[in-house]
Amino acid sequence: MKKEKVLKKYFGHKKFRDGQSEIIDNILEGNDILGIMPTGAGKSMCYQVPALMMEGITIVISPLISLMIDQVNSLVQSGVAAAYINSSLTLAQQNKVVSNIYKGMYKIIYVAPERLELEGFIRVAQTVKISMITIDEAHCVSQWGHDFRPGYLKIEEFIKKLSYRPIIAAFTATATDDVREDIIRILKLNNPYIKVTGFNRENLYFEVQRPKDKFTALCDILDRHKNQSAIVYCSTRKTVEEVCERLNDNGYDATRYHAGLDDDERQKNQDDFIYDRCEIMIATNAFGMGIDKSNVYLVVHYNMPKNIESYYQEAGRAGRDGGDADCIMLYSARDVNTARYFIENPDENSEISDQMRIKIMEKDFERLKMMTFYCTTSECLRAFILEYFGENPPLNCDNCGNCNTNFETTDITVDAQKIVSCVYRIRKKGRSCGKTLLAEVLYGSKLDKIKRLDLDTISTYGIMSDMSLKRIRYIIDYLIQEGYLEVDEMNYRTVQPTLKTKEILNGKELSMKLIKEVSYTHKKDTVLTSEEDRMFERLKKLRNRRAVMASVPAYVIFQDSTLREMCRKRPVTDSEFLNISGVGEMRKRKYGKEFMEEIDAHAGADGQHSKHIHERRKIDIGNTAAARAFILALTLQSPRANKVDMLFAIRTGRNAEILHK
Repeated sequence: MKKEKVLKKYFGHKKFRDGQSEIIDNILEGNDILGIMPTGAGKSMCYQVPALMMEGITIVISPLISLMIDQVNSLVQSGVAAAYINSSLTLAQQNKVVSNIYKGMYKIIYVAPERLELEGFIRVAQTVKISMITIDEAHCVSQWGHDFRPGYLKIEEFIKKLSYRPIIAAFTATATDDVREDIIRILKLNNPYIKVTGFNRENLYFEVQRPKDKFTALCDILDRHKNQSAIVYCSTRKTVEEVCERLNDNGYDATRYHAGLDDDERQKNQDDFIYDRCEIMIATNAFGMGIDKSNVYLVVHYNMPKNIESYYQEAGRAGRDGGDADCIMLYSARDVNTARYFIENPDENSEISDQMRIKIMEKDFERLKMMTFYCTTSECLRAFILEYFGENPPLNCDNCGNCNTNFETTDITVDAQKIVSCVYRIRKKGRSCGKTLLAEVLYGSKLDKIKRLDLDTISTYGIMSDMSLKRIRYIIDYLIQEGYLEVDEMNYRTVQPTLKTKEILNGKELSMKLIKEVSYTHKKDTVLTSEEDRMFERLKKLRNRRAVMASVPAYVIFQDSTLREMCRKRPVTDSEFLNISGVGEMRKRKYGKEFMEEIDAHAGADGQHSKHIHERRKIDIGNTAAARAFILALTLQSPRANKVDMLFAIRTGRNAEILHK
């Protein structure tokens, strides 16, 4: 079976996304793979499709239990023989899966990297035919990555113990050049085909806010996204608890997730969110890598993450079904201090030497600086992210907070001179200060710290008192981003001059974009008409009932994007239903009749004339009869099999189905 037919039959999609087809072709040719594709770009399809086309089984190494369960549930609903082995199963259940593996009952098996060290699993792997080993979240293998996991270092040892070497396919959403080299070296990929797809997720809207009151800003955002699944990321467990409690006190449907909760509560809260029993998840970055919930349309970062890799991966959990989604950062200077603390106090890892730890810390501080630049830039946010990952995007995307904000280009030459002059005078006095204190000195604040350091006596104290503190900070951030000043991360984040600083004192003219007024103008393409929205709610209720019966999340039955397409196209025949994106043959057989009846019932309840529906069904029945007659004629070698009938039969591609009706 060709890869396009596999895609349509099992997954209900008509065409491959960017990069998928080339990766699949290379796997089928026997080549190792390194696929670097953003979250939501369809990495899983790159190994699931060839897994169904090759002999033997594919082992998928996945970092989290929740991801395995989600993936297997979805595959089973699609008619794919798949299973997982992890600690969520009893010993008897694990033995049953192993027994079925020996019997050749599965095409895809999901395991954690730590299982590869168990002798029992090694014996299984040495006995059965393994066509491919897929490493998901492959950046976890690198100490330079943002999610290093020692268990990933054992993968190559496991492969060496196999009777023969299968195809190795590694996938990750974010990987710098250093990380890519590590993946190839540590996993010993053999001359791999490397595919880096574009990192641009056009359906995601990016925005950075710098509110005085983060909680009030969060409530405003949530009010704009009522009845939508949302994730709110916080940097600490304490903040998660505080935000979750305040939201619930204010009538929002929120739950929480962090490493400080016991396993049962974490699992319950995660399930409540995944199964749509709770709308809003407040979480640390512990809630993340394994979450594949497709109907999340809002991700808010209550605090700034440590690096852009983490931010983009977490933000990328929005809009996974292709629907428009918002990714909003609530930034404050205090977030930088929190991020610094986590960098300076990493989790103990015996696999890393002291020398390596220092190098990683320096790298982390550099990443933090870029994250800070993202939060303070006035340029296109999407362009900033894509440039970070090595792409050359257009200067404006017209779909981010900065592009949709009304800026004015302002001459800051004199202001820059005042700021630089203040830095030099503070240093001349034998003092140093960070960005926040520098702005306060320029503004002329009456802070005790300023008096204690005797900074209220320098000539530049209060020299920018006619400007708001917020604007002063904007200009300081700009000067740092452009290299006219720098922040010494290893020396209490003090502001220091650079080689370019003298250019300002020598009269170099500078201008920058400053906010004139802010307006939220993001428009959704996925908005339905009022009548379609009523149908959407009916289909969602039906989907939820079927999900409860199958004990799977609702989006595993059908994604929201699939339901929206049903509302627009209103399929009422088998062929029309099968033509909806996300409906494969298995899902059509399982759910087609019910969903089409619901669409028909809605048309009647809404007072619509359903004559066209009956006409479409009549035509479909007629075509089915014609196709059946043609196939029968072929079987009997009848001359009645004319070219028109032949073309129809080929077009429908339903020979087997028709003959069994």
